[in-house]
Amino acid sequence: MLAKEARDYQELIALPDLDQSAVREIEEGTAVLEKKLRSFELEYMLQSPEDKKDCILTIHPGAGGVESCDWSGMLMRMYMKWIENRGFGYRILDMEPAEEGGIKDAAIEVAGKYAYGYLKAETGVHRLVRLSPFDANNRRHTSFASVFVYPEMEEIEVKIKPDDLKIETFRASGHGGQNVNKVASAVRLIHIPSGVMAQCQNERSQSINKAYAMKILYARIYQYYKEKEDEKNKALEDTKTDIAWGHQIRSYVFHPYKLVKDHRTGVETGNIDKVMDGNIDDFIEAYLLLETSRKKNPK
Repeated sequence: MLAKEARDYQELIALPDLDQSAVREIEEGTAVLEKKLRSFELEYMLQSPEDKKDCILTIHPGAGGVESCDWSGMLMRMYMKWIENRGFGYRILDMEPAEEGGIKDAAIEVAGKYAYGYLKAETGVHRLVRLSPFDANNRRHTSFASVFVYPEMEEIEVKIKPDDLKIETFRASGHGGQNVNKVASAVRLIHIPSGVMAQCQNERSQSINKAYAMKILYARIYQYYKEKEDEKNKALEDTKTDIAWGHQIRSYVFHPYKLVKDHRTGVETGNIDKVMDGNIDDFIEAYLLLETSRKKNPK
């Protein structure tokens, strides 16, 4: 299909005496074709069974109080923009607003073709350097936030024994009206064997919060045991530093110059506004190419 479209445009370009409207039509068409080809190439690299799945994206502030919470909120907006740009669906499973701005924690369910395959490239620590809007002296601050992405797994793929599950309920601390804060509607789930935890407090219903928390828990437990298996494989060991806390994958510098740079691939841009509006495909593509190369040529 793509090859036929390319041939059609080649034949059009070869025609003599093309007027300006025809030239514009060809330019617009080839731009769309190039975008389709790029998407096809990216999806060709996503060969893992998990890559086609929906996913759960979580954001956690690092040390730094309100600065890191605000940075986490900015990252959440960036990913929401990316999701909308791709036409994916989403649901906010859990979000805890910070008192002075930003978020303390967030979990977003992302639904779309190859959602996990694309967004797994964003797992790691994201670093921000800027003049702080919260500092009366307008000093430069560095903030960190960690992003984790898990493929959404069904119960049949991840078995959780009822005896291995600890369920806690508590009063929600977020927005939602008086009922949310007066009734113990928030739910925290702890998988005792692994220590993996998930919680949800967005909804007024305890049963709905529990269902959403279970979705997060299944995904996190799957990732937990998958990483345990990966540790046995030396070929994958070298990639672990990319997602370890303290090893930022990308820096966003707002001051004294403007630059967003991915430290894994070297891809960078000075157009910060474009990146923060969700245009992160260049970073994702470069990472996927790097990972594909690593798998073909392991050290």
